[in-house]
Amino acid sequence: MPNRRILSLWFPRLGAERLIRAQPHLAEVPFATVAQEGSAQVLGALSQAASLAGLRPGQPLRDAHAMCAGLLTRPAQPIQEKDFLGALHRWAGKFSPWVAVEPPDALVIDLTGCAHLFGGEEQLAHQVTQDCADLGLTVHFGIADTLGAAWALARFSQQQAAPARSGDAIDQEAPATRARAGKRRHWTRGGTAPQRPATQGIGSRIAPPGQGWSALSPLPIAALRLEPRVIEQLSRLGLRNVGDLLGQPRAPLARRFGRGLVDRLDQATGAAPEPVSPSAPPDRFALRMSFPDPIGLEEDVAEALSRMTDRLCTTLKARGRGARSLRIEAHRCDHQMCWQTVTSAVASDQPHRLMPLIRLKIPDLEAGPGIDILRLEAVMHEPLHARTRAGHLEAAQQGSRRIHGGAALEDLVSRLGARLGMEAITRRAPADSHIPEKAAQTLAAAWSQPTRDWPAPPVARPLLLWRPEPVTAPDTPRPPTSFRWRGRDWRTTGRTGPERIAPEWWLDDPDWRSGPRDYWRVQTDRGERLWLFYAHGGTVSPGWFCQGSFA
Repeated sequence: MPNRRILSLWFPRLGAERLIRAQPHLAEVPFATVAQEGSAQVLGALSQAASLAGLRPGQPLRDAHAMCAGLLTRPAQPIQEKDFLGALHRWAGKFSPWVAVEPPDALVIDLTGCAHLFGGEEQLAHQVTQDCADLGLTVHFGIADTLGAAWALARFSQQQAAPARSGDAIDQEAPATRARAGKRRHWTRGGTAPQRPATQGIGSRIAPPGQGWSALSPLPIAALRLEPRVIEQLSRLGLRNVGDLLGQPRAPLARRFGRGLVDRLDQATGAAPEPVSPSAPPDRFALRMSFPDPIGLEEDVAEALSRMTDRLCTTLKARGRGARSLRIEAHRCDHQMCWQTVTSAVASDQPHRLMPLIRLKIPDLEAGPGIDILRLEAVMHEPLHARTRAGHLEAAQQGSRRIHGGAALEDLVSRLGARLGMEAITRRAPADSHIPEKAAQTLAAAWSQPTRDWPAPPVARPLLLWRPEPVTAPDTPRPPTSFRWRGRDWRTTGRTGPERIAPEWWLDDPDWRSGPRDYWRVQTDRGERLWLFYAHGGTVSPGWFCQGSFA
């Protein structure tokens, strides 16, 4: 079996270069993304121009603007950067099937048995660098026998140098000389050892098989992926290179610095295993059908899509998934492509429920001179719970209950959504609030379940509700015998109440700045039953208002 070989790819400017790809003018000026660390704003990913201006990742934004007045910034977008790294993960699959993601800006590839397909590791590394340059990305790589060694070479190989003096010699200097040790040119001459990977330089190296120790020895101890506290303690003892630790007894190191230091050393040298766990590829469900001659009739397109839907549903059933949204692509013989999206109210793997929705979209496909290829893809799919199979009689009863209890309504919502847009179909659902106008909420019908049993209110509520309208009546808490509302005079013949409702003190609702309300059900001489309330006053004046009408 060939020796294990690991390739570590580090993209130090991933966040900035992702935005530069969309806005190329940002590459001409110092540019950086801004991340939030607690209450402070710091620099995230930097462009090449920003690094040349002396800026560094993690630097406070205020200091960066003071150093570089022409700095342009954009907020960091971790979710989009994660998706972009996922796209790079798919690209890296061309070099090896064993690829893992190291968030937020790195990939790990197991090259065992794959490098010879590209002419060796040197040629493979050149291909990786060239591909990233074509994509507009900066990449640092390292190849070694272990993941830890490859990780260290990709990030710290440009920081290695032959030490001029040891830490013991520096400690023996005069105090005044030691005070200037941090200002020396290089960390191997007594300066502060690097704790962050450097984004400048090539940062790439290939360690020959079996020579991981010699490749790791000149690197700083931060290359072992240690905690900053441990790095600082080791630096105080004069241990600056990895080589200074490789020759030390493991037991004293473990007692003083913890087991983590020893584990990282063993992983970097290969004494302890550190497997590469590849990310599982996402489930993709798509079919394509090519035709010897172009088609353009709706019947032909419907028949082709029907056969494709049957095959797609069979695949979905085998994986326990249901299609929620389908994408239909029609590739024409004039090299044009038109597409339509079909969204169902519920995830389904049944062709007889998906095909009626697809037929509604077929007339919107522009056939033009003819369609050469049809493609059907489930762009959104969800897991479907396993169902217990029942006997014939019980299955018939369950099917009848399902059709009358919800399946027919779901199909209706799907058909209406295909014509009007799924976001236009909504339903009402109860909400957890004692405020009358907030007792219900509007939800998207396709992503919510119908409520069959509404909770009964503590007292009767009006059939119609509207925003409170002012009522002309005496400014007293007692219900008026006559009042004026909507330009008409009203006389009360009966009243029921009051019901005290207080505002939600944890929210600042402009409609409830009038303070607590006393609600009354008032019977009028015109035969109408109105819902009046007296506002006791808060930040606005008190008074009488009308908010609803009973049946």
